This record gives sequence, structure tokens and C-alpha cells, in this order.
Amino acid sequence: MRSQLKMHMVLSGLVAGGLLLSGCTQVRGHQGYIVDPVLTNAIQAGVDNRASVEATLGRPTFTGQFEENTWYYVSRETKQLAFNSPTPRNQMVMRVTFDETGNVTAVDRTGLELVASINPDGDTTPTLGRERSFFQELFGNIGAVGAPGAQGASNDPTRP
Repeated sequence: MRSQLKMHMVLSGLVAGGLLLSGCTQVRGHQGYIVDPVLTNAIQAGVDNRASVEATLGRPTFTGQFEENTWYYVSRETKQLAFNSPTPRNQMVMRVTFDETGNVTAVDRTGLELVASINPDGDTTPTLGRERSFFQELFGNIGAVGAPGAQGASNDPTRP
């Protein structure tokens, strides 16, 4: 009886430890286009056109905002441990530019070298001007008789 209880406790401890350690595993993620290096390297300026690029790579991730003659294929792989924020491991942005007739004029590729880390400045947005408390804002105009913009009669005999 004691040995069964001891065995049950050891087994419960192992299961609990396994569950705790499973929270520390690395989670890998993928966003965007799934890159096939053979297909992406096959696109060449002066050889391909809009139809052949779409047949080879598929529809672009997005097109240029100001001109539709630029297509972008974006791919990103991330890693994440437990509850941390995901961090990029690998990234590829492929820009394909077309001329007016639809022929490829340029193919550019970039990676993680253009990723910028942006850190916000605290929980508030810095503003210009006076820094006043809530009560100063609420009661700040009390006693400001005859202040510019105030309504009512003036004590100045030169003004009505």
C-alpha cells in the first residue's frame, strides 16, 4: 500500500515537472510567403514579365501603395520562448519592379538588416506646453476676472 502511494506521488511529480518544462519550449512561427529559393532566384530582370512572375511565385504579398508596378513578397520566421514576445530569426523581402509594358526591370532582396527595433518612450506621449495637474486644469480659471476672452461687464471706464 505504501509503495503504491509512493509510486503514485513520484509519477504525479514527473507529470507535473513535464508540464512545467513544456512551457519553456521554443515556439517557431512563420508569416507571409513561403520562400522556395529555386523559384525566387529564377526571376530575372529583362527575361520575365508580370504573367510569368505570377505563374512562378503566385500572387504578391502586397503591391506598391503609390504605383502598382511594384510587387512585394514578404516572408518572416520568428522564435518565441514561453511568454516572451516573438523575435525575428529570418526575413526576406523581395521587391519586383515592372515597367509600363509589364516586363521585370529590377528584383531586389533584403533581409534582417533592415529590421528596426522601436522602443516607446514610457506610457505617455510627450507634449509641448505647460504641465498642469488635473485640479489646476479644473479650477485654474477661478478668480480670473476680466481675463481676455471672459464674458461680462468690465470695470474699465474706457470700455463699455
